Amino acid sequence: MAGNSFGTLYKLTSFGESHGVGVGGIIEGVLPGLVLDMNFIQGELNRRRPGQSAITTPRDESDQVEFLSGVFEGKTTGTPLAFLIRNKDQRSGDYGNLKDLYRPSHADYTYEAKYGLRDHRGGGRASARETIARVVAGAIAKLMLRDMGVSIQAFVSQVGTLKLEKSYTDLDLSVAETNIVRCPDPETAQKMIDYIDTVRLDHDSVGGIVTCVVAGAPAGLGDPVFDKLHATLGHAMLSINAVKGFEYGTGFDAAKMRGSLHNDEFTAEKGMIKTRTNRSGGIQGGIANGEDIYFNVAFKPVATITKDQKTVDKDGNETVMKAKGRHDPCVVPRAVPIVEAMAAIVLADAVLINKSYK
Repeated sequence: MAGNSFGTLYKLTSFGESHGVGVGGIIEGVLPGLVLDMNFIQGELNRRRPGQSAITTPRDESDQVEFLSGVFEGKTTGTPLAFLIRNKDQRSGDYGNLKDLYRPSHADYTYEAKYGLRDHRGGGRASARETIARVVAGAIAKLMLRDMGVSIQAFVSQVGTLKLEKSYTDLDLSVAETNIVRCPDPETAQKMIDYIDTVRLDHDSVGGIVTCVVAGAPAGLGDPVFDKLHATLGHAMLSINAVKGFEYGTGFDAAKMRGSLHNDEFTAEKGMIKTRTNRSGGIQGGIANGEDIYFNVAFKPVATITKDQKTVDKDGNETVMKAKGRHDPCVVPRAVPIVEAMAAIVLADAVLINKSYK
């Protein structure tokens, strides 16, 4: 099975399934001598973990990370960093009725078409539980970036048709972590929470958008042509389960604008080159220009719902299925740390690649 690694110099290879022994990974490119802040890493995992609120899946996993190599006396050695998070609250029996059925909008049929078999217990490798490995690698990348003055903050900006109308520049983004939907505007957050709860009680699901802001990234990160920084970010975000779209800067709204309104004019402030506006989203020509990098990631409604749905079995016989198990009515609140993690991996990789040029 290909496609289990991401990154060039800062590289994550992940392994594991939703209902197997656990999920883990190997990280290459971690700088030696980095203090492995276990409280911070575990805190990032806690932000992603299930069962953290009334609007998330009740699956109860502690998601405790165990580091198996690459650490000595609390610091990284520069050798491959291997880790494991054990699964403890699997209920594989919840999926027994799905063994011979293809769940609508899931990877069941495509995995079987490609590999000739599939793990029907929660989707196996296709499960979003795989993203635990990304969060660990992202947390360590954040520690590396933090020492360089780079910060990454994501938040929920839309649930269904409920949209946060304010710009991120007009908000205190730290407020996002004070409510269960992770929206930095308390009034909008409560509306989102109420709506998700309504959807949950209706045995349905709803999608949304996560916005991410990278501050402090130095100009010059990223490579032109095929490895543009926004292309790598797009690859990273579109690899996350349930993601349907990615846009940076003004994104698709740029198609409605004239160049005279969209262009970011340059200016000089205290001897530094800046732009008066940031419609480019901090990236020009595929390379960071020193302004905030910001982008949106669109998530579809969770495919598993407990309403009756029409499908077929492996023999092509039409049937009606009702999913069992524990599932999120809206994935975006728990996706916030995953989006941050993938952004951190991309930025850490870009930093190391830039160092290799010098």
